[in-house]
Amino acid sequence: MPIPTPFHARTSALCVSHEWRDWSGYLAASLYEPAHDREYYAIRSSASLIDVSPLYKYEVRGPDALGFVDRLMTRDLTRCVTGQVMYSPWCDDDGKVIDDGTVARLAPDRFRITAAEANLVWFQDCAYGMDVEVMDVSAKLAVLALQGPNARKILQRVVQGIDLERLKYYRLAEGKAGEIPLAISRTGYTGDLGYELWVAPELALPLWDHLIEQGEAYGIMPAGMLALDIARIEAGLIMIQIDYISSRKALIQAQKSSPFEIGLDWAVDLTKKHFIGREALRAEHRQGSFWQFTGVEVDWNSLEALFGKVNLTPRLTGKASRLAVPIYSGGRQIGQMTSHTFSPLLKKYIGLATVERKYAAEGARVSVEVTVEYTRQRSEARLVKTPFFNPARKRA
Repeated sequence: MPIPTPFHARTSALCVSHEWRDWSGYLAASLYEPAHDREYYAIRSSASLIDVSPLYKYEVRGPDALGFVDRLMTRDLTRCVTGQVMYSPWCDDDGKVIDDGTVARLAPDRFRITAAEANLVWFQDCAYGMDVEVMDVSAKLAVLALQGPNARKILQRVVQGIDLERLKYYRLAEGKAGEIPLAISRTGYTGDLGYELWVAPELALPLWDHLIEQGEAYGIMPAGMLALDIARIEAGLIMIQIDYISSRKALIQAQKSSPFEIGLDWAVDLTKKHFIGREALRAEHRQGSFWQFTGVEVDWNSLEALFGKVNLTPRLTGKASRLAVPIYSGGRQIGQMTSHTFSPLLKKYIGLATVERKYAAEGARVSVEVTVEYTRQRSEARLVKTPFFNPARKRA
């Protein structure tokens, strides 16, 4: 049975939809209002408050802490300075992705890793023989994501001790919100200007109240998982067990993916002397991957024509879909669109996909399967680069 997060006393009072989902054993609001539209537009046009406390959080400390995280991750963590955050996948010995998340360097010998799924046993096994301690601190930290173009303006009214104008993208700093000590990282899962606030669980509710009070004039409102799902697809951000399957949960070898196959080739540093999965990834890099990650833009005129044949308008707006649909080229299935949604901001139907590399040229014309009045049809589409939405304010 899912349990409440430290913010539940506030989120439950606001969740008039009464729609919840299980996120890593915690209750997470799917949407607060009867529809998620306002929550989505808060992310993109004002400011949203998202409870992301269910993230798994691990602390690594000790003389070998740097050596451990650098051995674990595909990124070069020796370049990560104190106060910096780096995103990275981590792999098994065969170079297949187990999970992905952020690594924050809190001190020269102390790091914090976030993960989508439980990784403690794997991390501790990988730390065998090293002078390092790996601890699960998931329950010791409450986390709020403040995302949207007004996020910085709100924090400037709330936070002391941090120069938010100078806090760079993927950097971390410590300060206070009134009398509440907290850490702020310029990170998030929306692809927009945003921050994540890390606080002790017993201080979660005062922090929430302070942000809501000071953010009212800037249009702040809580947002649930449905709005977040649309935003992360627009940002081209993958989700474990949806856009790729963890190698620990794959039922067959074909379900496993390397970082190169899920769009994370930029996060693999093969010049490092050693990390778990390096030799397998070096071989794959030489030979070329079978699969490639890509964006998909579905042709709206084609959709209208398919639905128009049965006197309907396209019924594809609303919630993002996590149900994979086939992608075809020349009548042959070449891959699958794993996450897809109508983007309210871009006014396009878009998706994240994995296709055979030889068909993955940018601009390639393909077709995707859609269901029209209980029948399977194919709509025209094309392969495009991600992200679909990448505002300058995210990094500025």
